[in-house]
Amino acid sequence: MAAPKHILVMNVFFAPQSYGGATVVAEAVARALRTRHGCRVSVISSMDRPDLVPYSVMRTEVEGIQNYAIVMPRGRSYSESYSNPNVTEIVSGLLDDLEPDLVHLHCMQDLGIGPIAMAKSRGVPVVLSVHDFWWLCEYQFMLRPNGQYCGQNPIRIENCRGCVDRMGRARTRFTLLQEAVAQVDLITYPSQFARDLSVGSGFPEDRSVVWENGVRKPDAAFFAMQAARRARDPRLVFGFLGGPSQIKGWPLIKAAFESLTRGDFAGFLVDASLDQTWWANTDITKMQGDWQVHPRFDQKDIDAFYARIDVLLFPSQWKETFGLTIREAVARGIRVIQTDSGGTAEWAGADRGEMLQIGDGPERLRAKVMQVLDTAEAHPAPRPVADYSDQAKAFMELISSL
Repeated sequence: MAAPKHILVMNVFFAPQSYGGATVVAEAVARALRTRHGCRVSVISSMDRPDLVPYSVMRTEVEGIQNYAIVMPRGRSYSESYSNPNVTEIVSGLLDDLEPDLVHLHCMQDLGIGPIAMAKSRGVPVVLSVHDFWWLCEYQFMLRPNGQYCGQNPIRIENCRGCVDRMGRARTRFTLLQEAVAQVDLITYPSQFARDLSVGSGFPEDRSVVWENGVRKPDAAFFAMQAARRARDPRLVFGFLGGPSQIKGWPLIKAAFESLTRGDFAGFLVDASLDQTWWANTDITKMQGDWQVHPRFDQKDIDAFYARIDVLLFPSQWKETFGLTIREAVARGIRVIQTDSGGTAEWAGADRGEMLQIGDGPERLRAKVMQVLDTAEAHPAPRPVADYSDQAKAFMELISSL
């Protein structure tokens, strides 16, 4: 019998220090690869600990996965955010010690591009999973300094002159990252939108595949919990997880709900910040309905949150690569009011003709909210979605020939 494959995962964050949707995916797939497919999984990540020695490495273990977290100093230079010789040297040593069969890269901001060459020089295949646009845009999410979505498709670095601080260093970054991506054996994207934009912007087409993210499906008790809450209080409940930012559509939500003439509903604004300060200075008293701030929750509490809402608000003002919360919601029979925002619209049953468009004013959102309130009892049926076990199985199939 062949020895279990040893996969070395790299992501900017990883348990026990977790933050962001891409980290949720990286952790969940790593666990499924270990428990369901017998893989040995090791991790290299980063940590912000000014009390520790810069570029020291802290080894931790969660659920049988060892994580080598590199302590990153503050005040790093522009180039060190994408190519850091200190990190590359540390990764080089860890590659020699760990001897993985495959390196799986997720979000590499601060870890940089150096590990790609280190793995390839040792004959270790590399898979890059793209979660955002960091590889193409120094602002990571294609957001201009004024907070507006760039909209380039494909991306051409010469068109970035009006956004970046220094065109010369931006061009250097773009070129070096393109050259690094050209070395990897396989590039995965969570949506067709993300693949099309990346390939059109220079990524190798013959090694680019869509590998859809999974989500945590509802547990067996979820729908009874959901039904019980609806029986106790028949009011429709809205939920918003995007935070008080323009790019996630918060100003639209605030304006739309302030202009309503009815308040027979409730709502939750989730504070996903690490220090619970997202909504500290936001006035929500003029919004119609009974709105409350809901504290941050993790994956084990996901059902408890979604059982409390009936409608997910997702008026994103940029083209996203996936939309994790949308899949979590539709898997639980929760209605979604969303914009046609890239990969977020690629779920089963999505009707793009009914979606808001990026740039629509609050009156369009207000009309959608009124439509939902007028049909409050017409809860949708749950939609089929892939879970993390499905995603791990698909990954094993993708790497079978590497």
